[in-house]
Amino acid sequence: MLGTSAVFGQKKKKDKNAPPQKGSVYLSPVPVIGANPAFGFIYGAGGSASWYMGDPSTTKISNALLGVAFTTKKQTIITLKSTVYGEDNDFILLGDWRYLDSSQPTWGLGTGPQSAKLASNDFGFDDGSIEGNSEADMMEFRFFRFYETFLKRVNDKGFYAGLGIHLDMFSNIRDQLLDLESAPQVITPYYAYNEAFGFDQEKSTLVGISLNGVYDTRDNVNNPYTGGYAMINFKINPEFIGSDQSSTQLWMEYRDYFDFTDDHQNILALWTYANLTVSGNLPYMNLPAIGWDQYSKSGEPYSQGRFRGSNLMFAGVEFRKHLLATKNNPDFFGAILYANATTASGKANGINLFEYIEPGYGLGLRFNINKKARTNVGIDYGWGNYGTSGLFLRLNENF
Repeated sequence: MLGTSAVFGQKKKKDKNAPPQKGSVYLSPVPVIGANPAFGFIYGAGGSASWYMGDPSTTKISNALLGVAFTTKKQTIITLKSTVYGEDNDFILLGDWRYLDSSQPTWGLGTGPQSAKLASNDFGFDDGSIEGNSEADMMEFRFFRFYETFLKRVNDKGFYAGLGIHLDMFSNIRDQLLDLESAPQVITPYYAYNEAFGFDQEKSTLVGISLNGVYDTRDNVNNPYTGGYAMINFKINPEFIGSDQSSTQLWMEYRDYFDFTDDHQNILALWTYANLTVSGNLPYMNLPAIGWDQYSKSGEPYSQGRFRGSNLMFAGVEFRKHLLATKNNPDFFGAILYANATTASGKANGINLFEYIEPGYGLGLRFNINKKARTNVGIDYGWGNYGTSGLFLRLNENF
């Protein structure tokens, strides 16, 4: 079994079949295992905590995911992601905290063939003779993120509005593939972007305040069967509060779930978002990129940051099928099929949105390790362009 679960409520022993109550907490630890070209083999430990801040008949379940992972390419990844619903769904608190001592290839900006180039022998990136993503090719960095968004319920139809604070700090950046001493010079997309737009080559800081609107009618944040979710986030990153340069960004997101049977055996799930640079210039590592959403789950099978640009759009669909029930858990085992598409623009190289669209597709298994919290462990394998493939282990659904 990939994980265990425990329920904490009153001190006395509780009936396993008793309905959830206010204050009930469901813990589901699980190993972190995975593999992709940018990280190599990933190993560590993670856990999901779900709980009710109020009466479960009027309050949605809250969830927090903690992960500590290491990789064979000497990376350390620590994350804490949370979605908290106040009593009677009076408010929502969204959290995204991360610390990475990590490395990633600095692929070309935008989608399309030029995105597969790690470097070139001229400033325009049109050579493409240097390719690959060995450990020596990747850009090393340290990263700290602190995002918190508070949303107050506006009405009983699922609408919320609120403010967020956002801090991203990259430091100790070492662009290993860059070679300015060679003849000709080896120039990376990261170096060229910073030179073109006036950013430091060794560090960057982005500090923002956001205005947010959310529509949320999902029945469960861990594993929705029905309902929908939409979010609009306008982020202002002024230089006077610490950003390297002033800029604004717009995030628009929509999710929907279609339950075809009363027993939740066949579910179609849709997810799409747009991450747009509205004004100014963002640091290279803060440019919209695949896999940098709140729960880092967009873009399978591509690794985090594989597609990056001034603007990015993503759309995905999953068909979720429950296959096997046990005496105590009707949703114990299932499977999914998924497909997605990503497009990104490159401000520095003239690549436009929808000029190139990168597909991803795959399949996965689902094991329900806590039926009351609907906590699933997912094992996915997928394929994409440029020989991409990857194995991913997930807590809860991708969306």
